[in-house]
Amino acid sequence: MTLKNIVKLILCISIPLAIGFIGAYATASSVNDWYVTLAKPSFNPPNYLFGPVWTILYILMGISFYRVLTKANDKALKTAWYIFGLQLFLNLCWSFIFFKFNLLGFAMIEIMLLWLSILYMIVVFARIDKPAAYLQLPYLLWVSFAAVLNGAIWLLNS
Repeated sequence: MTLKNIVKLILCISIPLAIGFIGAYATASSVNDWYVTLAKPSFNPPNYLFGPVWTILYILMGISFYRVLTKANDKALKTAWYIFGLQLFLNLCWSFIFFKFNLLGFAMIEIMLLWLSILYMIVVFARIDKPAAYLQLPYLLWVSFAAVLNGAIWLLNS
């Protein structure tokens, strides 16, 4: 691996981690006050689990995107950039909608858009590099779980 590729890989991993860090800011402002007051379903994981899981998912996102960047042609690369950026934006927005603004119903709608964008990203990435697409599957599964959790919290607190 060349120095240029190492730098590109580090940047690809750093971008999702930076987005996650900003989202964690929104989450941290509520997780110990507003969030603890909510009724939650029995399958709600402990709070300490979310940070490590998201960190792993952001790293996998970055590795996946790096693989796409190194293998895509110009047209496919443009589409990959757009969908990667869109899902990261939606990922960030959900943290603010749910935790910062406490809009459970709106967060439910938004997480469904996030889920669809991840699914589309997987399809786009699979056309370029199948392993890159597979690296996104844990993310899709976790957001699927998060959507169910979001919905359950919304219903329990409506």
